[in-house]
Amino acid sequence: MFPRILLTAVIIFALAGCATTKKSAKGAEGEDLQAKISDLEKQLQSKDEEIRDLEEKLSKMKMPETEEIVNAQEVDISRVTPKNIQAALKNAGFYSGAIDGKIGKKTKEAIKEFQKANGLKADGIVGKQTWSKLQKNVE
Repeated sequence: MFPRILLTAVIIFALAGCATTKKSAKGAEGEDLQAKISDLEKQLQSKDEEIRDLEEKLSKMKMPETEEIVNAQEVDISRVTPKNIQAALKNAGFYSGAIDGKIGKKTKEAIKEFQKANGLKADGIVGKQTWSKLQKNVE
């Protein structure tokens, strides 16, 4: 009977030792994860502060609206004629056809190329924004 009790005690001590080792290993792993979480939280807080600073700087800057830019420049709409559009495109180097006053395929392609080159929506239509940039090339 004594050997049985001794064997049971040895097994209990062995199992208790394994459980303690597992708990301490998990504890160290948990501490590592907690340290990583703390580090990530600090980085996040730093980025949040950086975003707030940039938002504050941006709010202090007043960017003009597109309409304000167009309205600030004098746009002489009375001069928007097919011949003037073709002449301006030709003088700007975007059109090589005849100045016949007909907005055909070549003229529309030239308008689109001009718009792309000037950061405008390339729709092939000469509106206020396009004409404000194009009218400088009319002689």
